[in-house]
Amino acid sequence: MVMGYDIVSQLEEAKKKLNRDRGKQSILQSQLEICKKDLKRKEFHLSSLMEARSIFQKAAQDTQAKLEEHISNLVTLALNAIFEDPYEFKLEFVQKRGKTEADLWLVRNGQKVNPMDAAGGGVVDVVSFALRLAYWSLTKKTRPIFLLDEPFKHLSADLQSSAGEMLKMLSDKLNIQIIMVSHIVKLIECSDNILRFGMEDGKTIKVR
Repeated sequence: MVMGYDIVSQLEEAKKKLNRDRGKQSILQSQLEICKKDLKRKEFHLSSLMEARSIFQKAAQDTQAKLEEHISNLVTLALNAIFEDPYEFKLEFVQKRGKTEADLWLVRNGQKVNPMDAAGGGVVDVVSFALRLAYWSLTKKTRPIFLLDEPFKHLSADLQSSAGEMLKMLSDKLNIQIIMVSHIVKLIECSDNILRFGMEDGKTIKVR
């Protein structure tokens, strides 16, 4: 009888353990279902984020392409207005060290040249001015008035009149006013209004 009691006791204990295990299994199954649902939600969110990222990247690429075209065209227009055999200006956005940077190039006959290495400071003067103008035309955070202090001083004398005409062309095209301080006669002659100043007793005075 003792042996029979032991077997019954063991069976009862085994049933209890089985019920406990089934309870644990049920809990684990519920947790698994919750995890599956959570995983599906996260996969959906990740898919949405990846799609949004793709849209933003495409928008950024389109914006960069439009910026490249706008700035390149405006600077090239300025160069064409002055030089007989002008460079074409190119702005390129590139990824360097995980950041977007802008490369500036002058292109002639398929050859790229760094603007700072271009022959003559006059080219750099024109590019620098046109870049400022292009930046303003994109942001327009300030009033349409440009102050120029001795611009194009590195241009050769035979190109100075063309520089003046270029200023007038861009002024009309972009509807901006240019106020310029200059000693270059050919630039001054292209102005709509001229104010002359001189020195008298160590003071600056207006000359009639």
